[in-house]
Amino acid sequence: MSEKQMKIVGWIATFMSIMMYVSYIPQILDNLAGHKGNFIQPAVAALNCCLWCYYGFFKEKRDIPIVAANIPGIILGIITALTSIF
Repeated sequence: MSEKQMKIVGWIATFMSIMMYVSYIPQILDNLAGHKGNFIQPAVAALNCCLWCYYGFFKEKRDIPIVAANIPGIILGIITALTSIF
């Protein structure tokens, strides 16, 4: 696979990762409506995303698609976990 093709696949994967974390929004709304979900999965997802962002940002050649794909997971994972507790 050429470098251009790999870059395209990387950005498609980035988009799909972002969409995966955007899917937390209905759970957040349910949590706020009083139908509390489990906090463990989004909390672990947020921690996992933190580690991937650290990896992508601090490796020798920064991997911005990895960072971009995981920032929404940190934000929405934390919001989902917190709304399921409080």
